[in-house]
Amino acid sequence: MSRSLRLSEQELAGLVKTGKGARAAKPSAPAGKQRIQALGRMKPGQMNKTEARYAQLLDQRKLAGEVLWYAFEAVKLKLADNTHLTVDFFVLLSNGELQAHDVKGAKAMVEDDAKAKMKVAADKFPWPFFMCYPRGRTGYDWDVVEV
Repeated sequence: MSRSLRLSEQELAGLVKTGKGARAAKPSAPAGKQRIQALGRMKPGQMNKTEARYAQLLDQRKLAGEVLWYAFEAVKLKLADNTHLTVDFFVLLSNGELQAHDVKGAKAMVEDDAKAKMKVAADKFPWPFFMCYPRGRTGYDWDVVEV
């Protein structure tokens, strides 16, 4: 048999007002993508750890003579009204080709809107766009996939 608690409207209003008697919901542990996503966005122009590792790769390619120049979040592309894309890296190769590289923490983490924006940008602008993912746990091997 269940027990019920009967409160007058005034008593209920008093409990709601003071917050007493209310049980706080226990936060559930994040699952799947949420567990590996960043807790917040970095300030504009500030790299996260994955982007910093990719910048190290670009520095190595620069020393090898494959890359002449690169810049982090240097260009904001307008795709449509109120729709923009800031690609992580613009890269100028030694053959003169300009490329746009967007770094993601894992292939499984890429949101649908990010994929869509990259495809729209690839259709709209004359340079190739690439999605870059670290391969393995070290983060120093990369999959670079053209959009």
